[in-house]
Amino acid sequence: MKQSLKITLPMAALLAAAVTTVALAAPVKADTLANMERERALLIETMLDGEITPAERQVRLEGAQRRLLDLERMVLRDDKLVGRNTPQVRRAFANYDLTFLVHASAEKNRAMADTWLAQLGISTQSVMSAKQGRR
Repeated sequence: MKQSLKITLPMAALLAAAVTTVALAAPVKADTLANMERERALLIETMLDGEITPAERQVRLEGAQRRLLDLERMVLRDDKLVGRNTPQVRRAFANYDLTFLVHASAEKNRAMADTWLAQLGISTQSVMSAKQGRR
């Protein structure tokens, strides 16, 4: 009898903790646009990371590109965004080439980094002519 009580008491405590956690947890809102923007930010961070090798950067970018492509498709097909007139949604569709980076890069037959830098007004020539210094 004591043996079965030792087994069920921890299980009951674990079950009670799980039920309490689920009951008190706030519902999570899965917003396709926010998810896509988060993934795009991670991709850009990887592009600019000076701490990784070019080979590692290429591997990370290939994986991030596939994930971002899927998220871009989800946003483009998200019917919930059609009726939303929030600043985030307006800005996203007004800046198509920055928002849908993978699609824009494919349409222009350019690398994602080139498309992103071109949208920001940064060219190879402007980078090469820049002077290093403090502001």
